[in-house]
Amino acid sequence: MNHHLTIITGASRGMGLAMAEQLIDAGHDLLCISRSHSDSLGVRATAKGVRCEQWPQDLARPEVAALRLEGWLAGKNAASFASVTLINNAGLVTRMAPLSQTPASELAEGLRVDLEAPLLLTSVFLRGTADWPGQRKVLNISSGLGRRPMASAALYCAAKAGMDHFTRCVALEEEHQPNGARVCSLAPGVIDTDMQVQLRSADASQFPDVGNFIGLKEKGMLSSPAEAAARVLAVLARPDFGSNPVADVRD
Repeated sequence: MNHHLTIITGASRGMGLAMAEQLIDAGHDLLCISRSHSDSLGVRATAKGVRCEQWPQDLARPEVAALRLEGWLAGKNAASFASVTLINNAGLVTRMAPLSQTPASELAEGLRVDLEAPLLLTSVFLRGTADWPGQRKVLNISSGLGRRPMASAALYCAAKAGMDHFTRCVALEEEHQPNGARVCSLAPGVIDTDMQVQLRSADASQFPDVGNFIGLKEKGMLSSPAEAAARVLAVLARPDFGSNPVADVRD
């Protein structure tokens, strides 16, 4: 039991890519589930002598990824891993607009990626690793917007609030299981990613808070993906990880 296995979604860019890079540097074997393949991750893993498997997968079809993960976990030698971790990082921000002006297709896709996918993958992960002897963890990347409302962001706010609450439920379930998983839904702070570009570029007539996001960038208040990844992984590594199932990296 001298290996650590981490499964991470949304690892091809932004904070997800930064987390994957830092986990590789720490010697973790990785399974990355993302829309696209990252050549740089493969090169980095080879140089470090660790395994990095990548599945190009659109999480708008989360049941496909969940079924594949279930079979993949069943084929692993559980006894060889000191820990196994699922990081649900992938997220989708739809066009910033009032709910009444957002097409049903966009709402459905956003809910599948932001809430249904992490819920299904968590279910499969917990079931597939229930008998593994190593430490088991689930880290759900949430947002402060799951804990406070914002106009023209009903879908994203609702999905992250749902992520927070299903994490609370899973924490209650796992505390009664032998070698129950430690779970946490963590807000990572405000990060300088493509998502922030999208928010700053929104139509002010549709998105009243656009000025606030422009101000965050102008005042230098955004963390780089690498900085945010380091803080998130530091929380994941804490001995008391999961003691608070809904947390903020800034706490």
